[in-house]
Amino acid sequence: MTMADFPQGDVRLLETDVAQRLLHSTIPARLAYVATDGTPRVISTWYVWTGEELVMATYVNCTSMGITRPARRLRDLRANPDVAITIDTEPQPPDVLLLRGRVSITEVDGMVPEQAQAARRFLGEEGGAGYVAQADHPETRMARIALRPTWVGVLDFQTRLPGIIGG
Repeated sequence: MTMADFPQGDVRLLETDVAQRLLHSTIPARLAYVATDGTPRVISTWYVWTGEELVMATYVNCTSMGITRPARRLRDLRANPDVAITIDTEPQPPDVLLLRGRVSITEVDGMVPEQAQAARRFLGEEGGAGYVAQADHPETRMARIALRPTWVGVLDFQTRLPGIIGG
């Protein structure tokens, strides 16, 4: 399956080689959302692609790590769950995966399972195990933030260009 088979916005672009490579890379995703004060925000985040959802996590409480209140983005995302996410390479020309949709948020006791997977992927087995152990306490509570993309874009600047320059 090639990218040319699908128009920008088609969720089947998730199945392309470029999208799969980026979804399973160790490149952090950049999550864009609107804060409750109406201003835009972008944060870098670990993630795991489950095959259906891009799952991110954040702490609600983890006193062993000094976290005693939920991340503000949870309030913002609950108020406005529409987001955009970019995962892209640094070398030029870049490979770019663009995702849009609405997130769902579920609070869980302990560590979000996908966060433990992400820690091992982004930090390596030893670093990930240390991260998980540090947060493995009875008072730990996390939020699982999941995006089921409703719009997908892929650019490689070789076979697929942005519309403004001929794509």
